[in-house]
Amino acid sequence: MIEISPIVIFFAAIFTNNMILSNFLGMCSFIAISSEIKTSLSLGQAVTFVLTFTTLLNYLVYHYVLIPLGLEYLRYIVFIIIIAAFVQLIEMIIDRYFPALYYALGIFLPLITVNCAVLGVSLFMVIRNYSLMQSLAFGVGSGIGWTLAIVTMAGIRQKIKSAPIPKGLEGAGITLIITGLMALAFIGFSGIVVIQ
Repeated sequence: MIEISPIVIFFAAIFTNNMILSNFLGMCSFIAISSEIKTSLSLGQAVTFVLTFTTLLNYLVYHYVLIPLGLEYLRYIVFIIIIAAFVQLIEMIIDRYFPALYYALGIFLPLITVNCAVLGVSLFMVIRNYSLMQSLAFGVGSGIGWTLAIVTMAGIRQKIKSAPIPKGLEGAGITLIITGLMALAFIGFSGIVVIQ
């Protein structure tokens, strides 16, 4: 089996294997927060930060604690505990040093804990048997890809605020249609790199 370069994994996680647009993971906060670019960018940065470090932490715990002890079957519980603890730490730091950002993100900051994209990246890392550098590239790339998708959606939603949209499609309806169209656009990248 040919080992995939971390650089390839990084770009694939952004474009061809985007957590939202190809795996549809992390949709709840994507739909709810993507109405303003500034808030979307802030949440995207927080998700990228969390994805990067929780992927790294989960890799280390999985390979250096769970596997040696024969406890691989506990990975779901351990990954969730690590993600929850890390997000709680980040939430306390943002609340202390960036109160405006804390109030702008509101309830969605603690909801990063249950953002299935964060857990999904750690599980894909294990399933695909990535090395430490591959896992780190996948975590960073997935966060950037998630940020790219949510900021793009926020930009589109701000542009269509004044557009005449049929009453039945306002809100989540038009957001899901736009998400589908964005996913189709990202499919155009799928022939470039495949990492699954």
